[in-house]
Amino acid sequence: MSQKKPWAGRFTAPTDAFVEAFTASVEFDQRLAPYDIQGSIAHAKMLASQGIIDAQERDAIIVGLQRILSRIEAGDFEWSVALEDVHMNIEAALTADIGVAGKKLHTGRSRNDQVATDIRLWLRAELVEIRAAIRRLQDGLLDLAEREAATILPGFTHLQTAQPITFGHHMMAWFEMLDRDHERMLDCARRMNVMPLGAAALAGTSYPIDRQLTTDLLGFDRPADNSLDAVSDRDFAIEFTAAASILIMHLSRMSEELVIWSSAQFGFITLSDSFCTGSSIMPQKKNPDVPELVRGKTGRVFGHLMALLTLMKAQPLAYNKDNQEDKEPLFDAVDTIKGSLKVFADMVPAIDCRHEVMRTAAMQGFATATDLADYLVRKGIAFRDAHEVVGQSVAYCLSKGCDLAELKLTELQSFSAAIGTDVFDALTLEGSVATRKHIGGTAPEEVEAAIARARARLVSEKGN
Repeated sequence: MSQKKPWAGRFTAPTDAFVEAFTASVEFDQRLAPYDIQGSIAHAKMLASQGIIDAQERDAIIVGLQRILSRIEAGDFEWSVALEDVHMNIEAALTADIGVAGKKLHTGRSRNDQVATDIRLWLRAELVEIRAAIRRLQDGLLDLAEREAATILPGFTHLQTAQPITFGHHMMAWFEMLDRDHERMLDCARRMNVMPLGAAALAGTSYPIDRQLTTDLLGFDRPADNSLDAVSDRDFAIEFTAAASILIMHLSRMSEELVIWSSAQFGFITLSDSFCTGSSIMPQKKNPDVPELVRGKTGRVFGHLMALLTLMKAQPLAYNKDNQEDKEPLFDAVDTIKGSLKVFADMVPAIDCRHEVMRTAAMQGFATATDLADYLVRKGIAFRDAHEVVGQSVAYCLSKGCDLAELKLTELQSFSAAIGTDVFDALTLEGSVATRKHIGGTAPEEVEAAIARARARLVSEKGN
């Protein structure tokens, strides 16, 4: 393969060896190769349709590029740092294979619009996989929520016992968070599906190209309307990384709860041994390494978002070499998100709920105090007065070391004459969750209805 620089004609001295290695991107941008070839094939077809190259040259280019792709996929392609990037490596290999026709491929385009196209093609494909991975995790959450629709555990605010809820209801909260993440990824894909090819270096090209044909061949929605913007824009990568940051923040919140719930102090759940590790010194340990690691990777993705924002913040139009630094943060953000989603989707269905432990915990911390206040309101007492009555009752329980449900009727009536024998229906855990029977409520029947709506939504999406 020729090692001559494509731009060498202007220069009288060779590139310094360190500078050559320092400025090269081929070690990481070679993953764009299939998309670079896809874009080049479409470009060759367009050039031929416009009479810029002939049909024989077009066919030679396409066959040659397909041979190169086969070599790359087989691991039989030699990448050269001297050729700087994925684009020049492929073009040099093509020219070595088919001769002069290979040199004509770059007519009417620049590496500036070429790389902008490659990244969009690559990220578009990755977003399809990410959205599918989110849906797979959501499917697992629906199964778990359905299995545990009536399982009672304490709900928390400020990590203090607040009110009893159902585990299925909690899993559906996770489902909703991920549903918004899926929507953000879909929105990102829609906005980025604009075709840069034809913008050339920055000003377009004097050749009679057909950008709509290239757009159609590559499956973009439309060609970019401004050549300067087309080659210099990276906000689609920033938008993805922002969406990825929100997604992994959600996974981190889930991780935090899994870590807490699986601890000896809570003991609400047991994680499968397949997703935990032990200690090198403490034989009794079972560490929730997978959720801990996902929680830790949050900072990694957040950092990539900051890196891309900082990269772009002071760049004048149009393309600048700074933009070479867009790929590694973007690539790693995608890899991290895909890995985190996969391990979560594998781990969630294997969560084992410890029902009695959850129930016992829900009976502590006066989880039904609000239910007692609501009971008094239904008896005609103003809420603020009811709130004070319950507060006094809780203080009394604290002095006795018991829960509200453990008080005798006469003790409860000492705080309000409105309290009758039916009060204990309001103070049971099952009674508490059963009363929340509205859309979005924690009642088991509402959890099952929410699951049914969610499944219907996903089935409808697959049908479309």
